[in-house]
Amino acid sequence: PEPPGIRFFPEYLQAAGYQTAFFGKWHMGHDSDDPRPGWTHWAAFKGQGSYEGVTLNINGQHRHFEGYNADVLTEQALEWLRGHGDRPFYLQLSFKNVHYPFQPAARHRGRYGAKPVPRPDTMANTEVNYETQPRWVRERRYGIHGVDHMETSPLDLDPVPDFDAFFRSYCESVHSLDENIGRFLDYLRESGLARNTLVIYTSDNGFHLGEHGFYDKRDAYETSIRVPMIVWAPGLIRPGTVISNMVLNIDLAPTFLEAAGVRPPADAPQFDGRSFWPLLLGREIPWRDHMLYEYHWERNFPATPTLFAIRTERYKYVYTHGVWDKDAFYDLATDPKERFNLIRVPAYQERIAALQKQLFDELEASGGLMIPVRRPAGEVLDDRKLP
Repeated sequence: PEPPGIRFFPEYLQAAGYQTAFFGKWHMGHDSDDPRPGWTHWAAFKGQGSYEGVTLNINGQHRHFEGYNADVLTEQALEWLRGHGDRPFYLQLSFKNVHYPFQPAARHRGRYGAKPVPRPDTMANTEVNYETQPRWVRERRYGIHGVDHMETSPLDLDPVPDFDAFFRSYCESVHSLDENIGRFLDYLRESGLARNTLVIYTSDNGFHLGEHGFYDKRDAYETSIRVPMIVWAPGLIRPGTVISNMVLNIDLAPTFLEAAGVRPPADAPQFDGRSFWPLLLGREIPWRDHMLYEYHWERNFPATPTLFAIRTERYKYVYTHGVWDKDAFYDLATDPKERFNLIRVPAYQERIAALQKQLFDELEASGGLMIPVRRPAGEVLDDRKLP
């Protein structure tokens, strides 16, 4: 559960006269779909929910809907918007797609069955891909969330027999997302709301599709930590605008508030992020030059160790904790696919030491050196298919 007394940023929008509506996957815990503070309208499912057949908690009352998850959520959101679009609103549409294990809508199954499946360069089990990497990287490809361990497990209910089927199922599941986002944008255009509505399309995590021999996320590689961030606001933002600044998901809430002209109360807790609304409008402002990443080892998915990382515009240092292994250091300018770990190259030792110090200074200042330990619960997926 959320800590007592936590403030949700839609509360500030509500106080300023905005209607606020949430649809879909909340997933702050697995067991509760109860309405949270700050939402005028609430329609959420528990945990990960299901792709087919959706039970929603709608303002405290449970209703079951037949049909595909993304279709149901979009229709619920459009139904609400048709009745409330005449007043300022904030609407969050949180799809299950494309969470693993994938399940395309019936109309899309087999759509890409004859298409060739690309293989990223870092997927091949070769010395050039692994000779400098930490040992856990190669070993993960043989464990859960590795391309050489794609089989049924009781926890994931994984129906995927091989990588090609996995990739095609992913693409077919994305297709429903594409259709439903299109439905939503079409309504904004047809209703005239597009003229003064800001839409941001993003995700809560990246996802490997074979990179480094992985699927899933749970590590500091670019394909795991980077997410789409597409902004659509006809009449507000110049088409073709590209922001190269390092924007994080913690920047979303303050951006929404500034775009709406809403200021939190003076005694409100400070956001960890900051508004990138000025950047969207083409203004130059001081901005961050690095970010921190942390992942804590999970007993249920033990293939990836605890990792702490610092990423600048060019370099990434990854500290490996709790296993007998080496750290990692990548030059993203010369090696954007992160194939070559430079941690033991003499020419980089001064820079590596500086980044390690900066990482631990910031972790210590923020209380990040206290690694959480949880009671064991659930299935441990520790099978390995070693060659």
